[in-house]
Amino acid sequence: MTNKQLKNLKAKLWESADQLRANSGLKSTEYATPILGLIFLRFAESKYSTFETGINAEYEKKKGTRAERPIHEIAVEKCGYYLPQEARFDYLLNLPESENLAEKTKNAMEKIEKYTAELIDTLPKDIYYSVNSEDDPLVLAKLFKVFKDIPTDISLDIFGEIYEYFLGEFALAEGQGGGEFFTPSTVVQYMVEVLAPTEGEIFDPACGSGGMFVQTAHYIARHSAKGSGINLRAHGVEKTGATVKLAKMNLVLNNVRGSITEANSYYRDPYESFGRFNYVMANPPFNVDEVELDQVKSQPRFNTYGVPQNKTKKNKKDAKETVPNANYLWINLFATSLKENGRAALVMANSASDAGHSEKDIRIKLVESGIISQMVTLPTNMFTSVTLPATLWFFDRAKPRKDEILFIDARNIFTQIDRAHRKFSNEQVKNLAVISRLYEGKNDEFTALLNEYRAALAAAPETSGDEDVTPKAYWQEQIDWLTTRFPDGVYVDVIGLCKAAKLDGEDGIKDQDYSLNPGRYVGVVIEDDGMSEEEFKTEMLKLNNELTALNAEAQTLERTIADNLRSLVGSGTEVRSVE
Repeated sequence: MTNKQLKNLKAKLWESADQLRANSGLKSTEYATPILGLIFLRFAESKYSTFETGINAEYEKKKGTRAERPIHEIAVEKCGYYLPQEARFDYLLNLPESENLAEKTKNAMEKIEKYTAELIDTLPKDIYYSVNSEDDPLVLAKLFKVFKDIPTDISLDIFGEIYEYFLGEFALAEGQGGGEFFTPSTVVQYMVEVLAPTEGEIFDPACGSGGMFVQTAHYIARHSAKGSGINLRAHGVEKTGATVKLAKMNLVLNNVRGSITEANSYYRDPYESFGRFNYVMANPPFNVDEVELDQVKSQPRFNTYGVPQNKTKKNKKDAKETVPNANYLWINLFATSLKENGRAALVMANSASDAGHSEKDIRIKLVESGIISQMVTLPTNMFTSVTLPATLWFFDRAKPRKDEILFIDARNIFTQIDRAHRKFSNEQVKNLAVISRLYEGKNDEFTALLNEYRAALAAAPETSGDEDVTPKAYWQEQIDWLTTRFPDGVYVDVIGLCKAAKLDGEDGIKDQDYSLNPGRYVGVVIEDDGMSEEEFKTEMLKLNNELTALNAEAQTLERTIADNLRSLVGSGTEVRSVE
């Protein structure tokens, strides 16, 4: 989906919300449900049409034989779901006005659920009766027309994009409490690129709309042999019922096998996660301070590296003791949920990188265990509903250099979307991710990326008035970004960008008091002049010395002028200097 198509989709979403705001009896927090249902139908039909010929061919081939199977079984196997004719978007769109469209839409959702076990009790149904009003009985029909022409040839997490839009525009309750917020798709793309998943089981204990699973599946599909399929099983936990339904729809639409369970991950472990998963990815709520200590302290998934605890107990007689901050509960959970060769990526508040007291004790154990592979500081304003700065933590149980962590400071790498929001461009995702590949010794991937950019440069126009057509200058910038930082095509520490820090030694992790803040290790480059932190200090000292000398010279000149003036007007005249 191009930038122009995405803008068009968001314009359609705004138009549909306008319809509901003006003419329905729904509250703004309810707009997303019927709209997401219609978009599900639109994309479900589009995707199903690409499989339908093969589904029908196999059904006809086996019809009347001992191997005959119902068509819905073949459809679920090939596409992930079955879409009867009366459940298709175009069928509903073209119904005459005399039909009860709300009832027909509800029936369509029920038929899809009937043949797809993962969607049972998931799709919106009765809410469509509330879309129309006495003043305008055609609101639902208008909504169908709004989404008739939206582009469906997409590779991004479309449900995630729409969910983010509604969080930003209408401040849905799901995204506003307990430090929860949607993870932008480009941040998830980067996390997946660093993890480089292949197959196995993936766990997200705070899965939201399921975007981590969708992006992982897309990555595996891009990097797998053609026709080999995706061998991935997703396991998600989400505490909000409405978001659970959204995640289930997202997984089915993207043909990701797995399950989403409604639960609170602090108190329930529905998948018996300890040591189970190949991959863990999540963006958990930040800085939650009301988790009951007694319910978590005895669980190995939380206490293997230590449980965060307050220095002093609560004074209130009946008050239950809580953890001071749940950030390190999540960090513990990601580390303990991995198999021996498992890898994890999580979004965490910057404050966790330097947290003290019991959190520091946990961090020391994690660092010395050798499980932490990489720390990446993100730019500010990457998230829709908050400006909270965040850091990405990466774990790798099988990493070869246990006494070393790769630190990356990506705060100055972003694309400005508007005055308040930023994202990573596709190329920024690739450029940052290739640092990890170089660090791992996979230098051929660096060469392949350079060749990709050089091919794009050769094919690009000199200039372009179309934002979705990239001119030569852009591709040359990407080539220069890589070659100036890694001129020999191998990993090196780059001041202001990346540093592979040892546990011991001068300026090592122990020397930095076990801080995991990348800024402590990579140094600073002053972007305007390219100076390192030490060069900047030297230059500032030089300029200060020059200023001191100039001030002394000015004072000498001032006294000379005053003496000369006295000689001209008389010795008894007071001549005041300007202070």
